[in-house]
Amino acid sequence: MFITVEGIEGCGKSTLLAGLSERLRDEGREIIVTREPGGSPAGDAVRAIFLDPALVVAPLTEAFLINASRVQHVLETIEPALRRGAAVLCDRYVDSTLAYQGYGRGIDLALLRSVCDAATGGLMPEATFILDVPVAISRERVASRRAALDRVEAEDDAFHERVRRGYLDLARTAPRYHVIDATKSARDVLADALGVIAGIAA
Repeated sequence: MFITVEGIEGCGKSTLLAGLSERLRDEGREIIVTREPGGSPAGDAVRAIFLDPALVVAPLTEAFLINASRVQHVLETIEPALRRGAAVLCDRYVDSTLAYQGYGRGIDLALLRSVCDAATGGLMPEATFILDVPVAISRERVASRRAALDRVEAEDDAFHERVRRGYLDLARTAPRYHVIDATKSARDVLADALGVIAGIAA
């Protein structure tokens, strides 16, 4: 089972992933929780570059950096786990590239899809949860962390609005997408996601 969790900054991805991994492990499954950019030694090195607020990175450079990381992530982490029967829960995947570099940065979606397909070998999740929150709530949650903003978090509201709209547009294109109202409590968000997973496993 391969599941991805998506959404704008502060939408609650980490909280949902923690809840899902705990529940699924309680069922006796091997669970691999991973993230993008990252998920491998080379990928984590790329992540540091990608998020560095001191760097000016062109949109197409972003897309290629992420997909370079993604190649290693798929080969070293995701595919081996799936082959041995583990469930993989991933914080961001291909849809982040489409939403952030496509809708957010304005790169052609067809180009991005072709690059992502090359990076993943066509491997796609069985379910993708899009945790939807308004940008104003996203801003409040990120500010509450009292940490320095990374390069993406520091983008203006208009950028994050485009990304949010992108996710909602993508959600209408395939049945694997499941939009969850992430303004609800963490418990309710987890219950919604577990309900979807139960349907997949049935």
